[in-house]
Amino acid sequence: MSVIVAQSLHIFGLRSRVANNVCYFDEQIIIYPSGNSCVKYHLEQKWQKFIPGSEKSQGMLALAMSPSRRYLAISETVQEKPTITIYELSSVPCKKRKVLSVFDFPVQEFVSLAFSPDSKYLVAQTGPPESNLAYWMWEKQRTMAIVKTDIQNNPVYQVSFNPQDNTQVCITGNGIFKLFRYTEGTLKQTNFQRGEPQNYLSHAWLTEDRVMVGTDTGKLFLFESGDLRWETSIECKERPSEVEKDELAHESESLIEFPTASSPDLSSEMLCEAVGQQQASLPQISAIAAYSKGFACSAGPGVVLLFEKTEEKEGYRENREIRIPQDQRTSDPNQSDKQDVMCMCFSPSEETLLISTNKNQLYIFTMSSTEIIKGEPAHFEYLNFPLHSAAITGLDICIRKPLVATCSLDRSVRIWNYETNTLDLYKEYQEEAYAVSLHPTGLYVLAGFSDKLRLMNLLIDDIRTFKDFTVRGCRECTFSNGGHLFAAVNGNVIHIYSTTSFENVNNLKGHNGKILCEVPTFDVTYTAIVVSHSGRMVFTGTSMGTIRSMKYPLPVHKEFNEYQAHAGPVTKMSITCDDQFLLTVSEDGCLLIWKVYDKEGRGLKREKEVGYADEVLITKTDMEEKTQVMLELKTRVEELKMENEYQLRLKDMNYNEKMKELTEKFIQEMESLKTKNQVLKAEKEKKELQYQEQLAELMEKQSREVQDLESGNNQKLLLEYEKYQELQVKSQRMQEEYEKQLHDMEETKNQALEELTEYYEAKLHEKTTLLEEAQDDARQQLQEFEETKKQIEEDEDREIQEIKIKYERRLREERESNLRLKGETGIMRKKFNSLQKEIEERSNDIETMKMEQQKLQSVIKSLEKDILGLKREIQERDETIQDKEKRIYDLKKKNQELEKFKFVLDYKIKELKKQIEPRENDIKAMKEQIQEMERELERFHQQNMQLELNITELRQKLKATDREMHKEQQKERDMEALVKRFKTDLHNCVGFIQEPKKLKEGIRELYDKYVQQADMVEIVGVDTDLQQEYTRQREHLERNLATLKKKVVKESEIHRADNVRIMQENVSLIKEINELRRELKVTRTHVHDLQSALGLNRKNKKQGIPDTVPSRELLPSPSVLRLNVDEETERIIEMQRLEIKRLRDQIQGQEQAIALRPLSGGRLPTLEIESSHGTQPQ
Repeated sequence: MSVIVAQSLHIFGLRSRVANNVCYFDEQIIIYPSGNSCVKYHLEQKWQKFIPGSEKSQGMLALAMSPSRRYLAISETVQEKPTITIYELSSVPCKKRKVLSVFDFPVQEFVSLAFSPDSKYLVAQTGPPESNLAYWMWEKQRTMAIVKTDIQNNPVYQVSFNPQDNTQVCITGNGIFKLFRYTEGTLKQTNFQRGEPQNYLSHAWLTEDRVMVGTDTGKLFLFESGDLRWETSIECKERPSEVEKDELAHESESLIEFPTASSPDLSSEMLCEAVGQQQASLPQISAIAAYSKGFACSAGPGVVLLFEKTEEKEGYRENREIRIPQDQRTSDPNQSDKQDVMCMCFSPSEETLLISTNKNQLYIFTMSSTEIIKGEPAHFEYLNFPLHSAAITGLDICIRKPLVATCSLDRSVRIWNYETNTLDLYKEYQEEAYAVSLHPTGLYVLAGFSDKLRLMNLLIDDIRTFKDFTVRGCRECTFSNGGHLFAAVNGNVIHIYSTTSFENVNNLKGHNGKILCEVPTFDVTYTAIVVSHSGRMVFTGTSMGTIRSMKYPLPVHKEFNEYQAHAGPVTKMSITCDDQFLLTVSEDGCLLIWKVYDKEGRGLKREKEVGYADEVLITKTDMEEKTQVMLELKTRVEELKMENEYQLRLKDMNYNEKMKELTEKFIQEMESLKTKNQVLKAEKEKKELQYQEQLAELMEKQSREVQDLESGNNQKLLLEYEKYQELQVKSQRMQEEYEKQLHDMEETKNQALEELTEYYEAKLHEKTTLLEEAQDDARQQLQEFEETKKQIEEDEDREIQEIKIKYERRLREERESNLRLKGETGIMRKKFNSLQKEIEERSNDIETMKMEQQKLQSVIKSLEKDILGLKREIQERDETIQDKEKRIYDLKKKNQELEKFKFVLDYKIKELKKQIEPRENDIKAMKEQIQEMERELERFHQQNMQLELNITELRQKLKATDREMHKEQQKERDMEALVKRFKTDLHNCVGFIQEPKKLKEGIRELYDKYVQQADMVEIVGVDTDLQQEYTRQREHLERNLATLKKKVVKESEIHRADNVRIMQENVSLIKEINELRRELKVTRTHVHDLQSALGLNRKNKKQGIPDTVPSRELLPSPSVLRLNVDEETERIIEMQRLEIKRLRDQIQGQEQAIALRPLSGGRLPTLEIESSHGTQPQ
């Protein structure tokens, strides 16, 4: 066997199609399926432990955690056979406890599993067409009962046990909601569906007799003991950000008057659209989870609702809405949160809620946040980071950093760190990437798309493209070991480019080498292979998702280690430069990191001489923007400090006055409290006397009641004893009577047969049993009487003790409350002063924080508006660039078509030799007409391009003026607010008109506050800096626009030159055709003269064969007969007329096609016309 060992270390990914795919093991550890294993993941320490799947498993289908959290059941398909494996989670590592693989009923797969409340029983639901429900005592592998749940092949989604009853089971599916109870060895249905059947997607037990069920139409049903008790409907709700956008749109369009609903100008189409929006599709409730206060359920894509029990008996009300946040790094952020919730579960303490979605993502939510911030919208958070949601197609690593790059069919490129097991960067694109490669330094990444190959920078927070290469459909790409070159595959050609100059250094085609070695694969297909850098290890990935490790040179026999890794074919594999880690990716969307070690200890103990690099890339513009923001925030902080100091002075004065008033009030209250305390003491003494009197009375009553009870109990005991003696006498009499009867029967029946003796002996046995039963009854009655006597005595003693404890407790409480009141009066004085100081400090802090928050929010809003404007401009520029790239691509396609037409023309030159007379004049006339039409088309195209550029410039100028107008309006509002504040301060100063000193100080403070030269200079400087920054950015954008215009003009000139060159080549080809025609004519005349000289015309007339167009086979033969010269010329002239008429019709058709052709520029259709001249005569 091989000595190379690989151990799974960490995995990134989730299998969302597994039923019940997320569950808590304890408060900090969760279990979820990933690859072909289950993962135990610690939320705080971030470690993973693997529960591997069965050998030769084809993937997991369902999970189930026992209520004791000790066992985990996994449904799998092993070699096309269903299997249920139960693991014991308490052992380390997790061990297989039982494997259920042999079944006495037909089954293809188990779609849902559930443990009983005591974890002794397991229930499993099979998929259609069998749809059987099986009930096991799994530890003994004994099938208790089987029942068919559906006969219409409808899918069943979920099965569960009653949380308090081992015998009751609930299942839900399409048109299926059934409750079964296990009785007498069978599962019997206990409910009957009423009304229309629904598609029940999920359910959860709220109590031992209540089940909450969700449907695909947004309805929730509460069933109690199988009967419907409560129902409600859930409606789709818009995201708060979308509602704000709509409100902003209405505010921006407030100058335009729209007709109201009652206006006659409102069209019926608008009303129909409004009604259609109201009747939007209802959300699907695909998951429900119960907790102590109520339950949580999914409410459509990306939404989870929390319901709590109301004060009514059976009702629930919606308490909280939690949404999946939008991901701004995706290509379409508005659609990033549209994910269906597949499974949800609460932690054992109900502090966190964990959900999984259909895009292989895990989200978590802290329940305590719902109580702290009830006014703000709640959002889930990624459990760690976003994962791949589709098959991974590309994988690569670098040397200087512990980074891994992957690309997937979900159109994303992600950068992982295999040392810290984190996601560093990711970005989504408009189309999927086929291949990816990392530069050895880890600062650049190469990605192959369908239309181009992109070389991108790995910045600190983004992946940006800085060079595109025209390599279409690149399925493989890689950097050289030094990083100075990179290779990209296009079909069967390998293009090699320089990383520094970006030039195409060389192109390679295929290889002709011999196969050195062939190794058997043993019934699987190898889909990926990687060789270690030491050259002693080989790892292969198979179509079954397994990994094989073997030594090099490759073994011929079955000498390798095989590991269960993925649930789909392995697509890519890579090994680090130090041979320490192996990385594999698969079609299941998972990235698996393996630790590689050799039992012999060779090749793996290489120490690192240089550590990993920490350098990252950042653009100059980003640095400048951050420094600018820091400077602005510093100035803002200084302004806020000045304002806060002034406000603090004012508040100190106000609070000092309030302090005086409060001290006076509290002194008065303290005096009143002293008087009250004296009154309470007097009342307390009175109450003590009353309670002592009541205690004496109660003690007397208690003694009397005890004596009465003792006398009554004694009388009852005497009566019972008399009854017992009577029963004993009766039993003795019965015994004597039975003995007499037996003696008589023995004397009279001595001569009877043995059969009769046996019969009477049986009778005797029955009578003795009856006697024993009577004796047992007598004993039981005696025991019952003794027990009732003991219970009565114990109850009386208990009541006496309770009464004593009750009144003693009351006395103790009164004494403690008296002492507490005395102590509290002293403590209240001390607390008053400390609390007053804390109130002042807290109020000051609160006001300062509120002011800072308001100012920062205004700054954030203005910056967000600027960002949105810039994003729109960038998007418009990207769209124009994409349009130009599409045009370039179309032109390149047409160039390829022209090359094909050239090849066709070469072939048709031979065909044109069969023509009789040249048609140069007509062709020249047609060419001139077509050239004139093409010139006109080019002029029109240039005019349209110029108009489009003018329109875009005007639109940009209009947007700039709008922004300036909004800024001016904001300045005006700020000035108005300043004037209002000045008026209020001036009004306060006027109140001191009778006090000159205070009036003077107030005016001086007004001057210091509102007339400060430094502030005015700073404000003017900031405004001028903003204006300069705006003009500079505008000039930069205009320069970029001018350069783009120049590039477009240059490209159009290049394409025009290419078209002219193609036309010249066509003219030269036509000249060659004409020369060949002349030579053909000369040879025909020569042949005709020879034939006339030999007298072959008569034979041709006798045979009567019409010679219309001489072919290549008839021309050289001397036996061909021809007509005379006049008939032949007439026939040729007639054929030429028909050909001229056909060409004129064709020219008219081409003119109509040119009139309808879009303004794409270029002269591509000219060759189509010329090629059609050659194709028509065939």
